[in-house]
Amino acid sequence: MAGIFALREEGVGAIIVNNNPETVSTDFDISDRLYFEPLLLEDVLNIIEAEHPYGVILQFGGQTSVNLAIPLQEAIERMGLDTKILGTPPESIDIAEDRRKFEALMRKHKILQPEAGTGFSFDEVKGIAAKIGYPVLVRPSYVLGGRAMVIVHGEDELEEYMASAVKVSRNHPVLVDKYLSHAIEIDVDAVADGKEVFIGGIQEHIEEAGVHSGDAACVLPSQTLPPKVLDSVRDITRKVCKELGVVGLVNLQLAVKDSVVYVLEANPRASRTVPYVSKAIGVPLAKVATKVMLGRTLRELGLHGEAAIDHVAVKAPVFPFQKLPGVDTILGPEMRSTGEVMGIDTTLGRAYYKAMLAAGNPLPSEGAVYVTVRDEDKEAIVPVARKLVEFGIRIYATRGTASFLKERGVEVTTVYRISERQSPDALGLMRRGEIKLVINTPTASSGARRDGYMMRRLAVDMNIPFITTIQAAQAAVRAIEEARLGELSVKPLQAFHGRKG
Repeated sequence: MAGIFALREEGVGAIIVNNNPETVSTDFDISDRLYFEPLLLEDVLNIIEAEHPYGVILQFGGQTSVNLAIPLQEAIERMGLDTKILGTPPESIDIAEDRRKFEALMRKHKILQPEAGTGFSFDEVKGIAAKIGYPVLVRPSYVLGGRAMVIVHGEDELEEYMASAVKVSRNHPVLVDKYLSHAIEIDVDAVADGKEVFIGGIQEHIEEAGVHSGDAACVLPSQTLPPKVLDSVRDITRKVCKELGVVGLVNLQLAVKDSVVYVLEANPRASRTVPYVSKAIGVPLAKVATKVMLGRTLRELGLHGEAAIDHVAVKAPVFPFQKLPGVDTILGPEMRSTGEVMGIDTTLGRAYYKAMLAAGNPLPSEGAVYVTVRDEDKEAIVPVARKLVEFGIRIYATRGTASFLKERGVEVTTVYRISERQSPDALGLMRRGEIKLVINTPTASSGARRDGYMMRRLAVDMNIPFITTIQAAQAAVRAIEEARLGELSVKPLQAFHGRKG
């Protein structure tokens, strides 16, 4: 809609092609013309022949419309039509979308990427994974939303994945990437005019890399990355925009491990975080991008450098688990969220508290928390548990986690695993209403995995907030602490941008 409003301000008529009648942009009074048609080459060409538009904007239709760039340009030229594809050139979109071409561009400019490869058979994929070294991230090349993307820790898991999850052929290879464990993932949303770049926001994921960006909570501005790393992110963003000739929006996904920045991918289109970033910084990025695609420059629009804010915004995902009985709630590379909310305040803790509240995961100020974490998370959970006890919140934990916490002076009550069939166990405590929050990081063992699934599923069914990553648990404790210091204030969004409501 912001793009349509920008066209109106520039005195340009707008035609929308949308195959989803549920969206607001399909209201009859939004655009000059509205077509409910599939976003397929033949249908789009039929509309172009009927309407003879000056240009086509592909950046606001997600991956589906961006995929039309090259075939649409070729068809327009072949048919002798005058319509232009506005924004980033289709050739540049092709480079960003083609794995090998993009890797070559990154190597040319000495921009690091995780080791990767493309396999057209199980033997090829196995060889690539062995060369790169486990764990690896594997996914089919033909899916959206991280569908069928998994983190594989060994050859047996890889063989099981290849046998059950994917179709492999010359047209459908499998992509293999080195998984950067314990890395911090970053999303960058920016607008470029072909020469200059305006960075709307550098968002730091609260969950570590490996959780799909649509499912991760993100904070803006970054809270933990040092200035040197942020400068590197800015430099990479500008280089990528310049080399691709980006005109309009671009989203970069990066990861930081041991202070080294790696580029995961670049998407020359509007990302799902553009509305969130726009609200957080007070600049309508989609409107700016539309005007840039029509020929305006960022300087003309008064934008340069990077948006600066003196508040904190947190994006939190909203999941459909209540409506999907039996589905596990573990987060991973495959996207599960169906929406998102934003919390905004002067500090990270208060903003995160608001975001969790809006997402239907209100954090407790009293009662008890059930904690069971995998071995590699036990050290990190100690300060979390210690803080909860300081707040007067009781801790229940399984034997292994409880013993670890007790040895470090944390007051905790030991409970049995569900599979041990003794009382008290987590399910009984949850059903009695004693547990107000579940912190469970999944383990690989079948028994613990089954117990974890039952706990997470009951938490969903009983509307008990649950956390499945150690980073989210750390953020939750900070949020509870800051919320306890004073009453949370509610202000209009405009107040954070220095404007009256």
